[in-house]
Amino acid sequence: MNRLIRPFLVLVCAAIAVMWVYAFGFSSKDSINKISDSAWQESAEKFCVQGKFERMKLADLRLVKESGERALAERADIVDKATLTLELALDQIEQLPITDEKGKAIIPLWIADYRTYIEDRRDYAEILRSGKNIPFAETQIEGLPLSEKISTFAADNYISSCKAPVDLSV
Repeated sequence: MNRLIRPFLVLVCAAIAVMWVYAFGFSSKDSINKISDSAWQESAEKFCVQGKFERMKLADLRLVKESGERALAERADIVDKATLTLELALDQIEQLPITDEKGKAIIPLWIADYRTYIEDRRDYAEILRSGKNIPFAETQIEGLPLSEKISTFAADNYISSCKAPVDLSV
């Protein structure tokens, strides 16, 4: 029995070693989200920076319970205004020419995800208007919040201002 186990373990260890050599030495280091259209990236970042600046001006740091009886409606209005800044930036980004073939394939998917996220925000504003003060719940994709998928794409493409905002996070 010992004669069979030892060669099997050596074979398994060798296979693991080969896998790690390949992973660190030969496999592609590029992200699956990474595109090579730097002009698109620069323009997208500019639009998102402007939207982020506009959202920062909307910040309301009051506690809901200290804001009066219209607090949830006021918060819903702020959420709508902040969401509009995202939508405007996304509308501008959607008009940008894409010269990269990979970008032509995946940027529309990212934009579609962002549109779903925007709808989630609008739905949340309506929940607030109905008088329910519940945490923001966004669409999940394969168990991950959609904002994580959106933000990963943004980080991989050096458009960090285009990450999903955390203004509705608990």
